[in-house]
Amino acid sequence: MMRLHNLRPRPGSRHRVKRLGCGESSGHGKTSGKGHKGQKARSGGSLRLGFEGGQMPLIRRLPKRGFNNAAFHKRYAIVNLSDLNEFKTGAIVNEQLLREVKLVRGEVAGIKILGDGELKHALKIEVDKVSASARGKIDKAGGTITLRDRRAEKSAAARKNIDLTGEEASAESAAKPPAKERSTSKSGAKRKLPKNKSFRGS
Repeated sequence: MMRLHNLRPRPGSRHRVKRLGCGESSGHGKTSGKGHKGQKARSGGSLRLGFEGGQMPLIRRLPKRGFNNAAFHKRYAIVNLSDLNEFKTGAIVNEQLLREVKLVRGEVAGIKILGDGELKHALKIEVDKVSASARGKIDKAGGTITLRDRRAEKSAAARKNIDLTGEEASAESAAKPPAKERSTSKSGAKRKLPKNKSFRGS
């Protein structure tokens, strides 16, 4: 039976430590595998990543100026017309429906329809972009295309969030109990002390 006192590592999982500096006949004596002289043969001698012996390293030689469009790149989910034939005639094809059938996955800036394949029946398509060939084939099949306005959706969502935060703030202010009135009794009032008169020396 396996107990804590008789646990052993699997055979071959642990190796004997290489013993260095035990004489030349051991195979790892004299220089102990470090070779002759040089920076890496010294005690504590090591080179950092990218070090090239003092010459200008590659990471500093490469140019880094100028505009890079990769920071502003938008990734669109691509859907072909041949993928839309699984929907029924007259169905509204939007992002929610495409995500339900796993044609669109992950975080994307929008959806674009391309004209690969033929559309067999009419559909109501709501996407962000559509190619010219796809538009012609959709019109030929009797379908309609509605391009979404992302800016209008974002501004509406922001407006909704502002309204919600305003409602929450008003609800919190209504839930707070009224502040206690301060007592104006004479005992609580601070006494005015007379000002000390300063006398000039003669």
